[in-house]
Amino acid sequence: MATKTKTTFAEGQLKSIVERIERLEEEKRTIAADIKEVYAEAKGNGYDVKVLRKVISLRKKEPAERMEEEAMLDVYLSALGMMPVEAAAA
Repeated sequence: MATKTKTTFAEGQLKSIVERIERLEEEKRTIAADIKEVYAEAKGNGYDVKVLRKVISLRKKEPAERMEEEAMLDVYLSALGMMPVEAAAA
């Protein structure tokens, strides 16, 4: 009898977890659609969406992490000869 109770509990718990995940996935789809609409609005107002996405990405990072990434980018661009002379000298 104890085994049946444990099995019933596990089944109920599993069902609850699956239902919660399904709800969250639906919320995620809704939020993704909302974000897409905001980017479309930004584009309609003349903003460059690719640059806007980069700005959002950079704002998520800590300043030190962002500075380190920018420094590495400068090193790579310089090594490939892609940096303007005045920027490489700075």
